[in-house]
Amino acid sequence: MPKLDLSKIPFQSRTSYPGKLADAVSGRSGQALGDAGGLTQFGVNIVRLEPGGLSSLRHYHMEQDEFAIILSGRCVLIDDNGEHEMLPGDCATWPAGEANGHHLVNKTDAPASFLVVGTRTPTETAFYSDLDMMVKDDENGFSFTRKDGSPLTPDQIGDDND
Repeated sequence: MPKLDLSKIPFQSRTSYPGKLADAVSGRSGQALGDAGGLTQFGVNIVRLEPGGLSSLRHYHMEQDEFAIILSGRCVLIDDNGEHEMLPGDCATWPAGEANGHHLVNKTDAPASFLVVGTRTPTETAFYSDLDMMVKDDENGFSFTRKDGSPLTPDQIGDDND
């Protein structure tokens, strides 16, 4: 079992969200531990949230399970059941197909981090609870549409061509 040198795995800020929706996660960065270790069946990432940062837009997966454990700081898990304080050692799970839109938010003035593990499947569909948006992921990459499959409009993604 190879030991990973975390100091050699960079934190990166990136998102596939279209248009200005990407701004919602500007306070998030991730360290791709699973990729660095050559894992292919599930992803493992340390996610760092700056004060005010969001892990994602509230969403749920149809084909992929997710698990998270808070490593440092304090986060608030927001899901369809409300807000739940999450402290170091607190865990949450989201089974595939369970329509419970969720994300983690750092509402403090200090950074927070969590480890997230998720299934990797050849295809995936996820839905966004607070937006009329879904994403499909397949061999062609990410495709964002309305929940009914019709195209997103510029006003939905905040893309005003500025």
